[in-house]
Amino acid sequence: MKLFGIPNCDTVKKARNWLTENGLEYEWHDFKKQGLSAEQAQTWIDAIGWEALINKQGTTWRKLDDSSKAAVVDASSAIALMLRNPSVIKRPVLVTQNSTHVGFKPELYQQILKQS
Repeated sequence: MKLFGIPNCDTVKKARNWLTENGLEYEWHDFKKQGLSAEQAQTWIDAIGWEALINKQGTTWRKLDDSSKAAVVDASSAIALMLRNPSVIKRPVLVTQNSTHVGFKPELYQQILKQS
């Protein structure tokens, strides 16, 4: 299992703590420091759709100019935005052997891990 995010995000911190407290091993990927490839972003989009990955509630999205926001209309434009501004990705992204999920709620993780 692999968890993607940025370390200073409160939701990512909660997810990491939950995984640790439940004795679950995971690989951590800080996509601000370690980067994000177009291929990885495409894999996530194939699994859950580009709309689920763009955090339109976050500060990064709100700071974008209107033309940049309007330009995000499909997977290709979403990938371009995610590569330029990784903070616009809704976090965390959890990739298990069988599935990909975005965001964190303890009950969601409990359900995901039962299915894995």
